[in-house]
Amino acid sequence: MANYNFKYIAIFLILISILAPRVLSVVEDCGAEEDNSCVNKSKALPLKIIAIVSILITSMIGVCLPLVTRSIPALSPERNLFVIVKAFAAGIILATGFMHVLPDSFDMLSSSCLKEHPWHKFPFTGFVAMLIPTVTMAIDSIATSLYSKKHKGGVVNPEGDQEMAVSGNHVHSHHHHGSLSTKDGLDGKKLLRYRVIAMVLELGIIVHSIVIGLSLGASSNTCTIKGLVAALCFHQMFEGMGLGGCILQAEYKFMKKAIMAFFFAVTTPFGIALGIALSTTYEENSPRALITVGLLNASSAGLLLYMALVDLLAADFMGDKLQGSVKLQIKSYMAVLLGAGGMSVMAIWA
Repeated sequence: MANYNFKYIAIFLILISILAPRVLSVVEDCGAEEDNSCVNKSKALPLKIIAIVSILITSMIGVCLPLVTRSIPALSPERNLFVIVKAFAAGIILATGFMHVLPDSFDMLSSSCLKEHPWHKFPFTGFVAMLIPTVTMAIDSIATSLYSKKHKGGVVNPEGDQEMAVSGNHVHSHHHHGSLSTKDGLDGKKLLRYRVIAMVLELGIIVHSIVIGLSLGASSNTCTIKGLVAALCFHQMFEGMGLGGCILQAEYKFMKKAIMAFFFAVTTPFGIALGIALSTTYEENSPRALITVGLLNASSAGLLLYMALVDLLAADFMGDKLQGSVKLQIKSYMAVLLGAGGMSVMAIWA
């Protein structure tokens, strides 16, 4: 299952790189005003190179931090501190959807550059942001149900190995009453849920990351770029922490963890590089660009909000661990508010 998901992500990146020139090649200025004193392509290019390197490094740090916590007993998934950190990361993802991605989609799809019919007559952003979580929930539920029925009478390791017993961070699976178990005592159904969460969250973040990278790479406004670089570094690092926590709970093998971390780290730099390549033909106010990026943002927002509210916050706060400790619940709520509040403040700059 995971191998197919990696292939889909790779195909998605290739399609974006192929289709973006066609989508963004329509230069149709709708009268957007820009400070000419800040527009300088020669000065903007070095800033974009700095952005690629710095965002790549901070993204890698953010997504890898949770993955090394097994070597730190206080930060292992069984400890309370991990639950609090995960709640903090969920707050970041929630705010990313509500405060960053969704408003951008509303602005783009309600732009005066678009025709009155149908774009100003129907709230496409809200519709897509509502539809995507509904479809995701249906796929999530049906896939889990089919998996449970298929393997009810036997043992199948989601990694594809029938029998495995190794040390370190790898999964230990054994034939025992028709279920898969890991070294942390997770059954196959719960482990599958963690893997679905990790993959869907990664997909939502990748869409969002490519879009913001594309916008930064195509811009020649040095005043805008300078503020965005610092904000995006923090943004990607904290978002990476949330994704890294989900990857850790999914109990993937080392190679799959590395691939997922790699995809997250390179998508924004990839978007920036693609934006640089398209900077001569890109016009952010062209109808095609507004519609395409606006719908992508709405889809990404729907995925991020669903994952944050349903699979991260609701699953944890209604789970046995938090329900058994009011003190831990209060600490986790504070962590959610801190993460969401910090990411909301960043919306001032990015």
